[in-house]
Amino acid sequence: MSLAATARLVFAPPHPAGRPFLLIGGLVFLAGLLFAAWLAWVGLLFAAFCLYFFRDPVRVPPDRPGVLLAPADGRVVSVASALPPPELGLGIVPRWRVGIFLSLFDVHVNRMPADGTVTRIAYRHGRFLNASLDKASAANERNALAIRLPDGREIAVVQIAGLVARRIVCAVREGDAVRAGARFGIIRFGSRTDLYLPEGVRPLVTEGQTMIGGETVIAELDGAPA
Repeated sequence: MSLAATARLVFAPPHPAGRPFLLIGGLVFLAGLLFAAWLAWVGLLFAAFCLYFFRDPVRVPPDRPGVLLAPADGRVVSVASALPPPELGLGIVPRWRVGIFLSLFDVHVNRMPADGTVTRIAYRHGRFLNASLDKASAANERNALAIRLPDGREIAVVQIAGLVARRIVCAVREGDAVRAGARFGIIRFGSRTDLYLPEGVRPLVTEGQTMIGGETVIAELDGAPA
């Protein structure tokens, strides 16, 4: 990555979900200027961390029809056959699931993997296990979305809370038409995002790969797997 690209990533404007935290940091900084210098430093460092964590860089989806994109930045921690979340009503046939772990240093804005229509959104309360663990997909608190593709097939994207994360934000509603690469939510502060592929479609990625949300191709809907 070039120096200019790195700068654009690090200094990208913050997502709106970060504004309350930035305000808190600013207020603590001002209080520190009035009462104690150490408090000002605490506020400044907290605000700087929030600016970095909530950064929301511009992403350009590839001009390739018939592909599924990564719904989040992070590292692929699981590529396995699994049942989709039962609350979405997508049947009981296992399909390929790609799990992406987002550390504190990754961009946490979630993006749509493909054009389509949101047919169902279901929130499920659960535990707050380390999101890098495979069992977090079933045990942790999550927000699941079913998306119908233009050809009628369905995929699922699941926002999963982690060990530190306690808040999942989803900005779309059932019935919304969505575009590939478009922002649809954010998870604070460490988390996981799972993508369930359509039946019969295999992933092109493997465990350990680094994903760029809205840009990395995870699968081809009609092509042979690499």
